[in-house]
Amino acid sequence: MLEKLKAKWGLKTNWDIIAVLIVFSISGSSIMFVKPLWYHLFGVTDATPTWLKVIIWLAMVFPTYQAFLLIYGFIFGQFKFFWAKEKKMAMAIGRLFGRRKDKAPD
Repeated sequence: MLEKLKAKWGLKTNWDIIAVLIVFSISGSSIMFVKPLWYHLFGVTDATPTWLKVIIWLAMVFPTYQAFLLIYGFIFGQFKFFWAKEKKMAMAIGRLFGRRKDKAPD
């Protein structure tokens, strides 16, 4: 299994794989500790409607998680790996929301 991940992700050692998996785990766990901070920043209270809490949370979880991946990736020596993934994801999002060049303007 580790060999498949090494080939898929372009990593060289088993430590690289383990470090990447640790970064994913810690980033996912850390996101839950930031939730109260984001809610406090946006003034969310118990009286705030649930639908609004969900929208705020979804809007904040994605960029925060990406930042955690880069920070922890740096700490564990895998910044290059996560930076490449971030750039790839940014390009995909840009294509999703960007204007296509193959279509003629109206």
